[in-house]
Amino acid sequence: MNNNNFEYIYDAYQLVNGAKIKGKNQDELFELGEYDGNKRGYTLYAFENGLRFDDFSVIISEKELMNNYMIEKAKVSQSVAA
Repeated sequence: MNNNNFEYIYDAYQLVNGAKIKGKNQDELFELGEYDGNKRGYTLYAFENGLRFDDFSVIISEKELMNNYMIEKAKVSQSVAA
């Protein structure tokens, strides 16, 4: 995926389970897992060709994610109440 599909992480509210994560300087993709309060970090799973690999994961802090990674742009649809 190219960098046009990703944006900088400005807020922890962007970090949702299942989001695609990419390093700012790498082309490797990850899928964001759940936050682990005991380890104080998010689980990242290797992601390639549309598949998440559950046999390899790393725990990474929120600060590390915000400083060194980008997140896939959210596809938000807004409905207008009439």
